[in-house]
Amino acid sequence: MLYPARLPTFDRVGAPDDLSSMVSWFWIPQWSLAPGRTSRQNILPFPACNLVVEPDAVLIVGPSTQRTHRDLTGSGWAVGALLRPAGAAALDVSPRSLRDTAQPFCAPDLFQSISATMTVDQPDVSDAASHFASWLREHATPPQESALLANEMQDLIAADRSIVRVDDLAREMSMSVRTLQRIADRHIGLSPLAVIRRYRLQEAAERLRDDPTITLADVAADLAYTDQAHFSADFRQTLGMPPGEYRRAVAESGTDS
Repeated sequence: MLYPARLPTFDRVGAPDDLSSMVSWFWIPQWSLAPGRTSRQNILPFPACNLVVEPDAVLIVGPSTQRTHRDLTGSGWAVGALLRPAGAAALDVSPRSLRDTAQPFCAPDLFQSISATMTVDQPDVSDAASHFASWLREHATPPQESALLANEMQDLIAADRSIVRVDDLAREMSMSVRTLQRIADRHIGLSPLAVIRRYRLQEAAERLRDDPTITLADVAADLAYTDQAHFSADFRQTLGMPPGEYRRAVAESGTDS
């Protein structure tokens, strides 16, 4: 979420240990807006698929190549699972074919159990996550070895900010660049370089939001960009605005009523 101050009620529930190879976490927004009011939620999604239950449908949402947004009106909720590569494979989902799209996902029993939990007067988000986890245990197949390698790839990128090139990743995983490209294309739906850039920009956006004193040059250096110009170009290409403008917009959103 690029502007946390604009968020509706938002909960994140960690995945149970036995599903940690398939799900990063469950996320549950709820909102109730006055008539005529709209809340635009700008999002820089992780490079992953999400399985999402909404009041009228179940959707599988593919990896995105840029920021997205959703305009919230009235009252509503959603219960989503941020799928790891092995989780998408376990549900027979092809991330590549879903890039920048969302499609209906046939899971009537998941829809019924989540809807029953979320439409009560006081929804229990932990209960909703538990129902989602139970459904995954029943319907997901065992993780594939190549999909688990894609998990490892994402974990390394997320943990090691010095990985800024595909060559860096190939060296850490003792694999060829071509092998990494095949794994990422099949199980993530994006190139390894796109995944690396997304994680670096996720961290950059978080640091610009949380630390008003840090300079753009410091962020660029800490994330191993060769210079501030390359960092700003990547940021603008993905988020649609330069990092300085994003920082100002975050500050202004904190004063919105």
